[in-house]
Amino acid sequence: MSSESREVMHDQHTHPTAKTYIGIGIILAVLTAIEFALYYFEVWGWLARGIAMPSLVFLSTIKFILVVMFYMHLKFDSRVYTGVFLFPLALGTLVIISLIILYRLLPHIPV
Repeated sequence: MSSESREVMHDQHTHPTAKTYIGIGIILAVLTAIEFALYYFEVWGWLARGIAMPSLVFLSTIKFILVVMFYMHLKFDSRVYTGVFLFPLALGTLVIISLIILYRLLPHIPV
């Protein structure tokens, strides 16, 4: 394969412009500010208990997806790279959930 054909294959898609990256950065900053506000609203008693944690997990997931899609370029690369990234992520999440169940929930169940 010549260097010209490799160059053409590489440029089959367009990467985002600086404006897109700045926009994503602003969105991430706003989501982070909302996360801080949720935490302090719960600490100060302005927010009902039990609402902040699911909201924080949801906002963190959105931020994670944005970072992975744009800053890690998985949105523009092959689906194989996405799979290589997501499989260990899912496996790690499964292990963490299993450990939480094992050490937090099971010891409290009478046998």
